[in-house]
Amino acid sequence: MRLLDGLELAGFIKERQLKAVRNLRQEHGIVPKLAIVRTNPNPIVDSYMRLKQRYGNDVLIDVDVHNIGQGAALDLITSLNSDQSVHGIIVQIPLPDVSQTTEVLDAVSIYKDVDGLASGSVFDPATPMAINWLLAGYNIEPRGKNVLIVGQGRLVGLPLAKIWRSSGVAIQTADKSTQDLASLVRSADIVVSATGVSGLITADMIGPKAVIVDAGVATDSNGLVGDVAQDVRQIDSITITPEKGGVGPLTVCALFENVIQAVRQTI
Repeated sequence: MRLLDGLELAGFIKERQLKAVRNLRQEHGIVPKLAIVRTNPNPIVDSYMRLKQRYGNDVLIDVDVHNIGQGAALDLITSLNSDQSVHGIIVQIPLPDVSQTTEVLDAVSIYKDVDGLASGSVFDPATPMAINWLLAGYNIEPRGKNVLIVGQGRLVGLPLAKIWRSSGVAIQTADKSTQDLASLVRSADIVVSATGVSGLITADMIGPKAVIVDAGVATDSNGLVGDVAQDVRQIDSITITPEKGGVGPLTVCALFENVIQAVRQTI
């Protein structure tokens, strides 16, 4: 079994980003800042928020967390959009009232929307960026392959499908309720799963030389887990992300890459 080690790649990217931020601070007098809008306390989401705070500290990017009620989110975002000291804004989702998700995300300036979730954003979403970096880092080319994306969520499945199609990758899409999911997975050369359903992808669904990118986040008795069942990891001939340290570390890298790019657009 070959592992797609995102942690190793993330180390190289973090080193490069630290140098870039030092340059922005020393040569241009700019202190990059990311603002996080948090309206819905959630243990899983908060764990990722703390990762962002630690990563920002490591690469000298200030990270401000704004804990507010959802009713105040639009006014806060308007203020952050006009604040020249803030270069990137992300809204932690899910919101308490999910019906307002699009309205709130679209309130973020497309030039500060470093999560890439606002309509017309100039940035690619972080997790699809991370998946592309991970595959490129291991010389895996999706073009010309049978590629399947399982999950059509706002954060991963939908934007990744859009990015890949626009770059000439022929893909199929499915979700947890697709009736012929097992046969679709079995025939795929590359499978990206991001449904948040623990154990959805099982060993009997996997082709002998498949590449599996588990970008799902779920919880079970073992804590945070992905979409891929444990028996998949017993297949010696596949290439797969590890249980921890696959897409996640690179997703954080990609977010801060967008922050750096947002700063550069202001110079």
